Amino acid sequence: MTDMINIVIFGPPGAGKGTQSEKILEKFGLVHISTGDLFRANIKGETNLGLKAKSFMDKGELVPDSVTIDMLRDKVEENPKAQGFIFDGFPRTTPQADALDTLLKSLNTSISACLSLQVPEEELIARLLNRGKTSGRSDDADETVIKNRLAVYMRETSPLKEFYRSQNKLEEIHGVGTIDEIFGRLSDAVEKHA
Repeated sequence: MTDMINIVIFGPPGAGKGTQSEKILEKFGLVHISTGDLFRANIKGETNLGLKAKSFMDKGELVPDSVTIDMLRDKVEENPKAQGFIFDGFPRTTPQADALDTLLKSLNTSISACLSLQVPEEELIARLLNRGKTSGRSDDADETVIKNRLAVYMRETSPLKEFYRSQNKLEEIHGVGTIDEIFGRLSDAVEKHA
């Protein structure tokens, strides 16, 4: 599985991760791995890992990283011809980043780059409030909730930025402008690490 492009994409709520991930997937022929989608698919399919995850979730507990990593391994191994992967929603902590590195190393590949979309807080709040008018998501309609989500994001991801910065894999991308302008910056960053 060498010569793959494996991307971790970060960005606060409203930064445009979903929109930009789709464009990156298309341009570079990558496979999108969203941990949220993986959990839903495994639980719905009643796989062993899905049942294991559900047993923790039913008790209101966090699913252990080992279960998530096993789901990621299955997903990567299901796509042996992939050019690479975009990891979305994982890792969220430094131990998860370590576990992902270990998993990819066992498959003879590694993270190529960590793309971190940088958007000023006022812009994020405006985007989310605007999205809240059409998305039907209550967490996008309340400015206090939005500010709390942004604070949690900043607190949780700061250590991860340092983790990838120490490996010279962190690319901080200015996330304001047109969709195409931002995509151009992201593409340049991916190509730099390809």
